[in-house]
Amino acid sequence: MNKHNPQKIEDLLGDNLPEQSTSDKINYVAIIGLGVMGRGICQAISASGMDVLGVERNKDIAEESMDVIKANLDREIQRWAITKSERQSILSRIKITDELEQVTECDIVIEAIDEDFKKKEILFQKLDELCDPNTIFISNTSTLNLTKLAERTGRADRIIGMHFLQPVPKVALVEIVRALKTSDETYETVKQFAEQLGKTVVEVYEYPGFVTTRVIVPMLNEAMHVLMEGIATAEGIDTAMRLGYNQTMGPLELSDTIGLDEVHTWMETLFHELGDLKYRPCPILKKLVREGKLGKKTGEGFFKYNEVGQKI
Repeated sequence: MNKHNPQKIEDLLGDNLPEQSTSDKINYVAIIGLGVMGRGICQAISASGMDVLGVERNKDIAEESMDVIKANLDREIQRWAITKSERQSILSRIKITDELEQVTECDIVIEAIDEDFKKKEILFQKLDELCDPNTIFISNTSTLNLTKLAERTGRADRIIGMHFLQPVPKVALVEIVRALKTSDETYETVKQFAEQLGKTVVEVYEYPGFVTTRVIVPMLNEAMHVLMEGIATAEGIDTAMRLGYNQTMGPLELSDTIGLDEVHTWMETLFHELGDLKYRPCPILKKLVREGKLGKKTGEGFFKYNEVGQKI
């Protein structure tokens, strides 16, 4: 894949950008934003044998994120899912920084910051200035308009979405989302990258919520309404859905796992974009978010959790 190499000014300003190669394997990936999703993407990419650059706002947050990744891998060792040597190998391929300029050395750049269009817009514009014209930018957005983001750059054909699901290292699915001007070459390159990660790809054309978010949100919202109306307890609702529909996790624990603030953002965005009442956030969700009870990452949401995210 392409590195950040100097180019003549006519190459940078001209209409004919260099051809992309879809045969090269991805070797070095930047992840911007090391929250729950960003850390999971980092771990999954490194575990598949690629080098990863994790970028955060400052060194303290970057180091804390690395500590969480180490703790996650330690739990995998306790479960006998990986060995100590595999843990060391995964960590050896992850580098963290607070210097955005370092992403210029990466083959592709994945954005995994907050689900806020303005923040993503500013980031994409800065990346567009920094990176080689051939570098592909990937957004992990769940609901926002990729085409509008792409229009803020000079590489609309090289903007694409990859919607990972939590926990990223374990969920075999990834949605690859085409923006209006995403090229076939970009799609094929990113599809090959997803296959390097061992993921099954579902191709999605841009629409609010894509497939997984749009389908799951009404179920999460309805489960919250059932709880609010006193029809069953949180434990009862999750047990009914797990056993009745062969789900590995009930809708309320799933909401806690995603993060209640994130779920709330999804609902607000879909309600605004589609105008359907089924996406309007349940009042109990709004209450928990106001109280800072955001699920597993804060230790309490619909359920309470210990420091390793297990229900107590």
